[in-house]
Amino acid sequence: MHLNEKTKILGRRVILVPYEARHVLKYHEWMSNEELRQLTASEELTLDEEYAMQRSWREDDDKLTFIILDAELYSRDQDEIAAMVGDTNIFLHRDPDSDHQVAEAEIMIAETNARGKGFGREAMLLMLKYAQSMSQLKLDKFEVKIDMDNDTSLHLFKSFKFVETARVEVFHEVTLERSITPDWISWLDQQVELRIESY
Repeated sequence: MHLNEKTKILGRRVILVPYEARHVLKYHEWMSNEELRQLTASEELTLDEEYAMQRSWREDDDKLTFIILDAELYSRDQDEIAAMVGDTNIFLHRDPDSDHQVAEAEIMIAETNARGKGFGREAMLLMLKYAQSMSQLKLDKFEVKIDMDNDTSLHLFKSFKFVETARVEVFHEVTLERSITPDWISWLDQQVELRIESY
């Protein structure tokens, strides 16, 4: 999505930047890890397919993605590639039953030494706040689809006041949802401050 192509989001521990072609090689290395692919329900892609996927995330109107940087690492030498630790994205679609605009959210901390430091929590809060604040997206709710064995992600989204709405054994997947209500926006505002710079 072109919406965020010039947007950098500054957090305390993380910085979110648009997914650019220069990030693809490291991203592709991450996704060669079978455990990561299983946790994120991703297919293994060739490098050429990975570049095509990056272009799709940039061009398509229903996809929004950011690369997550370790803010401390990035502050040392301004090297985005060295500071990359994961990504966060949303995929937009309409709920066929309610006709609500839904943003399916995803978070991945790919670097093992970056896990357990609060990066995923802050990055996801920033993404939720950014997407919710973009009036042109016209969002009604967020949802996530998580592998049943991914206790870390399940706990994370329950802490964001998401509630389980479906469990599909055949896909080994749990769906959690969060309606965007004034009360929840107020809660979100208390969790994170949205600081944006031009990228």
